[in-house]
Parts: sequence; C-alpha cells; structure tokens
Amino acid sequence: MSAVQDKERARALTKRVLWKLDVHVLPPLALLWLANFIDRTNIGNARIAGLERETHLHGTEFNTALAGEYILVELPSNWVLKRFKPSRWLPFLVAVWGTVTTLSGLVQNYSGLLAIRFFLGFCEGGLLPGIMLYLSTLYQRHELQQRVGIFYASASLSGAFGGLLATAIIKMEGIGGLSGWRWIFILEGIATVLFALISMLILPADVASAKFFTEEERGFALHRLRLSHGVTMSAPLSEPSQRITMTEVEVEKGTDVKVEERPETTAVVDPQDERFEWGEVMRGVKDPQVWMTAVAYMGIIVSLYSFSLFLPTIVAGLGYAGGAAQLHTVPPYVPAVVLTVVVAVASDRLKWRGPFILIFLPITMAEVFLIASGIYPCGPCILSILPNNSAGHYKKATTVALQLALANCGGFIATFSYDSSQAPTYIRGHTITLAFVALAWVAMFCNVMYCVWENRARADGRRQGNLTQYQELWDAGKTRAPIGDRHPAFRFTL
Repeated sequence: MSAVQDKERARALTKRVLWKLDVHVLPPLALLWLANFIDRTNIGNARIAGLERETHLHGTEFNTALAGEYILVELPSNWVLKRFKPSRWLPFLVAVWGTVTTLSGLVQNYSGLLAIRFFLGFCEGGLLPGIMLYLSTLYQRHELQQRVGIFYASASLSGAFGGLLATAIIKMEGIGGLSGWRWIFILEGIATVLFALISMLILPADVASAKFFTEEERGFALHRLRLSHGVTMSAPLSEPSQRITMTEVEVEKGTDVKVEERPETTAVVDPQDERFEWGEVMRGVKDPQVWMTAVAYMGIIVSLYSFSLFLPTIVAGLGYAGGAAQLHTVPPYVPAVVLTVVVAVASDRLKWRGPFILIFLPITMAEVFLIASGIYPCGPCILSILPNNSAGHYKKATTVALQLALANCGGFIATFSYDSSQAPTYIRGHTITLAFVALAWVAMFCNVMYCVWENRARADGRRQGNLTQYQELWDAGKTRAPIGDRHPAFRFTL
C-alpha cells in the first residue's frame, strides 16, 4: 500500500472514529449537562412563581440557600472516576441530583430549602470535572474544545428552556394541591433521572471497550490516542543509567524540536494502567496554570451564575410578572448558543484557548442582553485549557477538579451579589460582576503569557533538567507515573 493510500485510509478511519464517538458520547453528555443546568437554575424561576412567599423567606435567606450548593467534592470524585467507570459514575451523580431536585418540590420552610440545596451541591460538584476528564480520554488534545462547546451550548439552551418550561409548568398551579413552583422542581427532577438512566445505557466506559467500534476502528482509535499522548506516556526502564528518549512525539506546528535516535530505553505507561499517587496530586496542586485559570474561571462564574440565577428576578423588577417575566428571560440565550459552538470550533483549529477568552470577556461589560453572548463562549475555552496542558491521568484529574473547586467559590459571591433591596437598578450587583470579569481577564492574560514563556523555554532547551529530575524520582522508587507534561517536548496550548 502506497503512502498516499495510507493517508487516505487514516483520514477515512479518523472520520469514522470521530463520528461514532460524537454520536454516542456527545448527545448523552449534552442531556446530562442540560438537565443539570436547568435543575441548578430553576430556583430563580421558582422564586418569581411563589417559592419565596410560600417558604416565608426574608432578607438574604434566599441568597444564603443558594450558597449551600457549592461544596468541595470535585477532587475525590475525579480521583475515583476511573475506578467506577465514567459511563456509570457520571449518570449516577445526575440521577441522585435529579432525585434531590424532585424532593425540592416538598420544601416547606427556610431550613428545608437550605438542607435540600446543600445536598444538591454535594451531588452536582463532581459532574463537570468528571465530564472534562472523561472527554480528554476519548479525544485528542485539539479535538476537545469543539466537543466541549457542543455540550456546553446545551447550558445556554437550558437558560431558554428553563424559562419556557417554567412558563408552561406553573400553569399546573393547584393540581394535586401543589403550587406551580413546586411542579417546576418535581417534573424537571423526574426528567433528570430519566436522562441519567438513558445516558447510562449509551455512554462507553472508554475507547477500548466501546461496542460501537469495529476491531479495525478500535485499534486505530487507540493508536491515534497513543500518538496524541506521545512522550507524555513515557517512563524509563529500570536501569538508573538509562535516560528518557523521545520516541513518538506529537510535534506542534511551528515548533522546533530535535529528535534524537537512541536505543529503546523507555517504557509506556498507559493511562488505564496508571495508579494513584499522591505525588501526582501534588504536581497538580503546584501547577501555576491551575491557580491562574481558577481565578479567571471564578470571575466568569460570578458573571454566569449571577446572570442565570437572578435574570428572572431582574426582569420581574422591570415590571413584568408571571409568564411574561419567564418568557423575557429567553432571548439573551439564543445568540449565546451559536457563539459558543462557533468559538469552540475556531479554538480547536487555531489551537487557541486563552486568546478567545480575552476577546469575549469585554463583551459581558456591555449590557444584560449581551452578557450571555460574552460569557458562554468563554466556558469551553477555559475548561479545555487544563485537559490540554496537563498530562498523566491523576495529575490531570487533580488540575481539572481543583480548578473547578476553586472557581466555584464564585458561586458564593454570585448568590450575594444581587438582592431585592437593589431593585430595579441593581447597581451594586452589576458593579461586583463587572469587577470580577475584569479580574478574570487579567488572570487569563497572565496564563497566556506563562504558556508563551514556558513553550519558548522548552524550545530553547532550558527544560532538559526535567528529564534528570524525573529519572531521579523513578530510580528512587518515588513514582511509577509517566513523565507527563514535564517532558521538554511537550508544548502548552495558549
């Protein structure tokens, strides 16, 4: 077979593999995320439908109840993801979440609402970091964001559907002796459990066990993933005198990497075989990109959650009521859906993440209608940075989860940014949100500059000492994890 025929066969197989993955993975994940986001934000719709009045909430009690959602469960959830299989663990989290959401329809007072929101946060925390880690095991680095964009766009849709669903559901007022806002929680919670069960039947645990692949496609899919991981999967053989060589390197376009041919002195640590090590956890904790992107994402979350949770209240404060108020929350989400997908596709093609965030964040400073269009496209960008720039399963599991755990602190801020005393102008809430958007921009600019600096240092040969340091850890028996992103040939995505 000629080289041209080989390339054509590889191209055809790549299209088939990606198509089958997209069809079997993205729709279930989009359903899970759509249900998750609707369940997380439907309390805003329930509020203007009578929740606050019937549960006798006063002052900032509504805001305090929302703050109970955000709990540090992201890290342990990601650490156990591989053991319990993502195709089971992620739907399980959402099924429990949906059950708790359904029970929200039975809340009678402030204490009950506080307790139910606490357990919602406990169930929800592991979903997004788990989805990101799961997708990074199925796709190559620069195929990731457009897939993230597709399921993340469903969150934009949830803002629209949430308002439309709430408008329809509150018409059930009085059925079964229940208020309309209670039916919002009950029906949307039941639908969430059904989505979780359906997803459990469809999602593959990993590429190797995916039943929808032929043997040829499975072998090719595994091979292309190994090529994508390249030297990040390498580990030295047992002799202390041996040093890591560059065997299969995914060389980024425009980078100057010298490849030396030496005798084979490295082993390959498959991600599925990598074992948990606290050293890999600490590598994740110490990664500067975690902290810079976490601060940036926290600023984004303040804007995102403030908008999603309090837009119905702000619209009601403008004089709209009932169904009209619910319907007026829909239009801002429409352009956000389109832009989220368009930016995700462009980001993968250009291999940019941070630069697009720097472009779109200023849009959120304009007006309420444009906030969703500026903030939603930033989500897939910032979520894709650490899966792209972390290598080694447990290091990646830690960085992805820690970023979100820290960023979710923005949820506390968002829940107290807006309250009824600010109506109808909400100047204090808008000022807080604007300040955090500006902070997010600065933090992301720092991260982009760090990646540029580190890539230049690696290209100039100033990170060769990483090989020696890793070899010493291996020889001392302190690690059996692959070298991961420490390898000088690894390049960070901006």
